[in-house]
Amino acid sequence: MTERALAEREDVEPVEAAQGLPPQSPWRLFWRQFRRSQLGVAGSVLLAIFYTLALFAPFVAPYSQEEMDRQRFFHPPHRLHWVDRGRFNLLPFIYPTRLEDPGNLTYREDRSRTVPVRFFIRGAPYRLFGLIPSRRHLIGVDPPERLFLLGADSFGRDVFSRLLFGAQISLTVGLVGIAISFTIGLLLGGISGYFGGWIDTVTMRATELLLSIPGLYLIIALRGIFPTDLPSQQVYLAIVAILAFIAWAGLARIVRGMVLSIRQAEYVAAAEALGMSRLRVISRHILPNTMSFVIVAATISVPGYILGEVVLSFLGVGVQEPAASWGNMLNQARSLRVLSSFPWLVYVPGAAIFLTVMAFNLLGDGLRDALDPRRVMGGKTG
Repeated sequence: MTERALAEREDVEPVEAAQGLPPQSPWRLFWRQFRRSQLGVAGSVLLAIFYTLALFAPFVAPYSQEEMDRQRFFHPPHRLHWVDRGRFNLLPFIYPTRLEDPGNLTYREDRSRTVPVRFFIRGAPYRLFGLIPSRRHLIGVDPPERLFLLGADSFGRDVFSRLLFGAQISLTVGLVGIAISFTIGLLLGGISGYFGGWIDTVTMRATELLLSIPGLYLIIALRGIFPTDLPSQQVYLAIVAILAFIAWAGLARIVRGMVLSIRQAEYVAAAEALGMSRLRVISRHILPNTMSFVIVAATISVPGYILGEVVLSFLGVGVQEPAASWGNMLNQARSLRVLSSFPWLVYVPGAAIFLTVMAFNLLGDGLRDALDPRRVMGGKTG
């Protein structure tokens, strides 16, 4: 059997198998298609891990994001060991280090003794989810020793801990921004396409004006309106507001085009004939039929919000120290000395940004294939 025949049979088999079964819910049809995309599933699993770590960052992180060790500037990542002098340990351990060359900030392991890595160890107090007080951390070592899984920065702060706390900002900026901008874009695009006339004209001219301005310059210009000494929480809200403000225009144009087509459908005419209000027709019958596109577009747009926050923080106008974000973590790695001598300060936040953006794009591709009605019905998408 040729490859083309096998592909056609693979597309038709789900329909043939479903002919003798009761009708399946849209969720079952979606899940059946989505799990076929291995890359899409891998992206969703990776994102689930990242967001879980961000949610439980105070517990997973060995230290707080501000805690400094003035004796261990630019400490390299610790290596975990299981074998010491031929003996195998069930739990990992590290060797303590001492500063060998203060000028070059090089450290050497002291292999005369070991420091066991402990789990559920007591440490700095925190509030999980901002509510539950606790002192338990997932991993750590007994003081005065320190555990730097991903090294320390120029202030002696644990990079792994700051990476987790920074994820709370960098990862949630995209979700909150998408929720705001896509709500605005859906409403304005739906109203513009359905009502037409002067409403459509005003809305589309506003979107064209906004789209004509380069996004990065507009982000920086809008950020310049706010004072530079705002607290981190207010800076976070300002960044979300800026990114949401510039992102709704593109979606509104696309949704408007889809609504122009959908409003001619028979079920829309039937709803109008039954006396439904126009806003009810838009919210109940028109906008829901754009959701498959909106879900995919939202998933693919989240990396843009994350990169927007990274750019602002990298340029020093975003989230300010001592609060952590992936952008201001990269900001510390701008000097040539850091790039050449302490590469983990670049690789750690850079890898986190790369993996997150890649995972969102893989998830978006998987959702696009799963929500394609031609694939759900067993057709080919050549």
